[in-house]
Amino acid sequence: MIRIYLVLLLIIIAFYALRSFKKASPAFVARIVRILGFSLIGGAFIFLGATGHLNGVFALLGIAVAFAVRMLPTLLRYAPYLHRLWLEFTAAKQQQSSGQQGGRVNPKGTMAKEEAYEVLGLKPGAPEQEIVAAHRKLMQKIHPDRGGSDYLAAKINLAKKILLNK
Repeated sequence: MIRIYLVLLLIIIAFYALRSFKKASPAFVARIVRILGFSLIGGAFIFLGATGHLNGVFALLGIAVAFAVRMLPTLLRYAPYLHRLWLEFTAAKQQQSSGQQGGRVNPKGTMAKEEAYEVLGLKPGAPEQEIVAAHRKLMQKIHPDRGGSDYLAAKINLAKKILLNK
């Protein structure tokens, strides 16, 4: 009977914890999950040590070390590739955290009219019909739904917007 009460108590605690996690910031949730994870690992070590089953953990640790030593030449062979991937990952993360847009068109719509004519492949002073036709022709080729680039589609739309003053 006591086990049923303990299970119900754990379910109720889990329910309220999940409700509070939904309202909390992601940084707070990550910190709590990290603390909870380390606590569970520590508790498992204490439990295994108290029951005399810690030998299995050390045996698994020995197997993992032996496996790592055997795999070391393979890991060293792929180290330059892994290092390059790591550098690309950190560069992208820094670019994202610094607030750069990563090649996107400026949302404020800053583009010179000369650049807009170049993007659409028109001569300065082209009439509205040519602008619309050039925009349609380019968008049919470069639209993201057809495998084109979001960046180029945004540039083309921005050029049309600037030239038509809309």
